[in-house]
Amino acid sequence: MKSKIAYLSGFILMSLTSFSQSISSSPYSLYGVGSVYDADFGVIPSIGSSGMALPSDTFINNLNPASLGYLPQNHFMFDIGGKAISTTYESGSKSESRNNFQFSHIALAFPVTKNSGFSVSLRPYSSAAFKISNLKLPIENSQDFYYLTAVGSGGLNNFDFSYGYRFGKKLAVGASAAVLFGNTTDNRSFLIMNSITSIQKKTTYNGIRASFGAQYKIDSTFTVATTFKLPTQIKATKVQTVQTITDEVVTTVESNVASDADDYYMPLEMGIGISKRFKNNLNMTLDYEKSLWSDSNQSELYGNFVNQDRFALGFTYSTKKNIRKYWDRVQYATGVNFDTGYLEVDGKRVNNAAISVGLTLPIDNTYSALHISYSYGQKGRVSDNLIKENYHKISLNLSLDGIWFIKRKID
Repeated sequence: MKSKIAYLSGFILMSLTSFSQSISSSPYSLYGVGSVYDADFGVIPSIGSSGMALPSDTFINNLNPASLGYLPQNHFMFDIGGKAISTTYESGSKSESRNNFQFSHIALAFPVTKNSGFSVSLRPYSSAAFKISNLKLPIENSQDFYYLTAVGSGGLNNFDFSYGYRFGKKLAVGASAAVLFGNTTDNRSFLIMNSITSIQKKTTYNGIRASFGAQYKIDSTFTVATTFKLPTQIKATKVQTVQTITDEVVTTVESNVASDADDYYMPLEMGIGISKRFKNNLNMTLDYEKSLWSDSNQSELYGNFVNQDRFALGFTYSTKKNIRKYWDRVQYATGVNFDTGYLEVDGKRVNNAAISVGLTLPIDNTYSALHISYSYGQKGRVSDNLIKENYHKISLNLSLDGIWFIKRKID
């Protein structure tokens, strides 16, 4: 049975990948370039998306490029992931459930020298999939209201290159360059009195973002880490059509007019993390990250970007009593995280909290493993103009590790 794990997991992940266009839909993806993905590699989804201080010795750690300095010599790593999400949306008057399958990521990494490593990965950065019908909103400085209907799709992709270098046995540093590209479609209709204004817009984005990281081993059981993601400007252009309908008379104001759009600004993000091992079989990871969205000086029609704080805590455990026994080599994991969110609507934060559990199942006679995790979380709240999301998520990450360029001892 154990030898079939690789085939089974590969089939499941390929099935999830085939559904990659059926991405998650959230009303909060109405803002900016959409809701930001949590496309984490390896065991990271199981430990509350923490792990900034973990090395890339058994899986590719996408949270810190410095981790690539610890890639094992002659090892070639490959990571692919997918997830299934069931979400219930609650407002003050009704609820709705949706199920989605998502492609998470595909990545590969290999050592360049005995002290350095390189990785390349492709993953979604954001999803702008939403559908809103007849949302009643007040007209500013007036007692009247208007009604909004909106449908959107698309998002941004993240294609990044990372390099990490280790100085001796204690210090490793790394850098990443991420190419962000993609487009969103946004069709909105505004009903005011007896007049309807419809705006159909397709916006194309592209830009580059640099990130840096470091890891320092205090001793063999304790590591501290830090990361910096530099602020950047994502260029945008749009093609737009605007029509008005009054007393059944259609007037075209614009028809497929191309122009520059408001650029999207990504903030400075700073993080710090620790990894502490206890008695060789229990490990704790703790991360904190600050994102200065307020300094990006951008806002939305229905909300504002605010500074974001993210906390993540995780634990992994394995018995390691007898490495010849399969279940003694299985790793168990759990984690929690809390995110204050970067959106504020009507003075209320759209925060997110989640708990997770998971297993790492080794694949016999290889260094590869299948990471399975389940998480439950809540995003937003039930109040005026806000929606609460309750979600269940199952993540599958297949980490393949092969040994290359080793001369055979027996022909």
